Amino acid sequence: MKRLLRTSIAAALAIAAAAAGAAGKAGEKPADKAPPVIEIYIPKPCLACIDWGAYLTDNGFKVIYKESADMAAVKRRFKVPAEVESVHTAVVGGYFVEGHAHAEDIQELLRDKPKARGIAVPGLPRGAPGRETSNPSCETGCTMLDSDSGEKNPRRELYETLLVLPDGATKIWARH
Repeated sequence: MKRLLRTSIAAALAIAAAAAGAAGKAGEKPADKAPPVIEIYIPKPCLACIDWGAYLTDNGFKVIYKESADMAAVKRRFKVPAEVESVHTAVVGGYFVEGHAHAEDIQELLRDKPKARGIAVPGLPRGAPGRETSNPSCETGCTMLDSDSGEKNPRRELYETLLVLPDGATKIWARH
C-alpha cells in the first residue's frame, strides 16, 4: 500500500513538473512562438516608414523592409482602395496594413481574424507611430525636427484606423 502511495505521489509530481516546464515561466513566450513577420513595402527613401518599422520591432514584430519604385503597383497587388492609401503598405498574416497603424491594432487584427482585406490609416496623421516628430509638409513623410524650434516636439491629431472589408468598404477599427 505504501509503495502504491509513493508511486502515485511520484507520478503526480512528475506530471506537475512536466506541466510547469511546458507552461514556462510567467510572462515568457513559448520557444516555438515566433513573432509575427510583417513585410513593409516602402518608397526610397522614407524615414517615417523606417521609424514605423522600428516601432513595430519594439512591439514584438519581425520587420522585413522591401523597397519599391512603384508603390502604386504594390497597392494594386494587395487591393488597397485609393481612398485609404498612405505612403507605405505592409503585409502580415494575409492582411494588408496601410499607413502608420498602431501595433495594438495589428495584433487585434491577427487575433480576431475578421473577414477583411486589412486595416488602414489613410494619409499621414501627425502623432501616429513613426509620425510623432514628422514635419507635415514633407511630402514623403520624412521624420525631421520641428521646423520652428529645432526641438523634437510631438505633434498630434485625432485619426482613425479603418477596417477594409472584402468589398472595399470601410468601418472604424480604432480611434486614436
